[in-house]
Amino acid sequence: MKKLGLFIAAIALSLSATAQNSLYELSFTDIEGNEISMEQFKGKKILFVNTASECGFTPQYEELQALHEKFGDKIAIIGFPCDQFGGQEPGSEEEIQSFCKKNYGVTFLMASKIEVKGEGQHEIYQWLTQQAGDVKVKWNFEKFIVDEEGNLVEHYRSMTKPMDQKITDLL
Repeated sequence: MKKLGLFIAAIALSLSATAQNSLYELSFTDIEGNEISMEQFKGKKILFVNTASECGFTPQYEELQALHEKFGDKIAIIGFPCDQFGGQEPGSEEEIQSFCKKNYGVTFLMASKIEVKGEGQHEIYQWLTQQAGDVKVKWNFEKFIVDEEGNLVEHYRSMTKPMDQKITDLL
């Protein structure tokens, strides 16, 4: 029983350490297989969005691209494809990238497919959800905005569109 207690304490400490780490210590793999360090985004706002190609919110790609084109000098937009909500992102990285470019002209940064919740939750989403007060990502196209110093500013659910004044006012 004592070993179980120590094991649980070690897991809690590990999770706590993730929450305490700077966002800039984390990284992800982009959709083309390149390792991307979050450190390269220091001094710029970042919008994180978990995306899916077969979702009712998929047309938000159009507004994400418009936001990128209008405010790209002020904010980095990173799309994180995820297949955890209704199997709405079943494709490979190549298929996702092709879909996004063909249908929405996406030129903002896209990550490889990740998990945004549960045991396999990517470390960036661990950090984001913990910073937001242990919020749970409930669906595709939720948005997290981080400021130039790497602090979470706001979390928006799927219904908030990328060009919503709540978001553009932060830029």
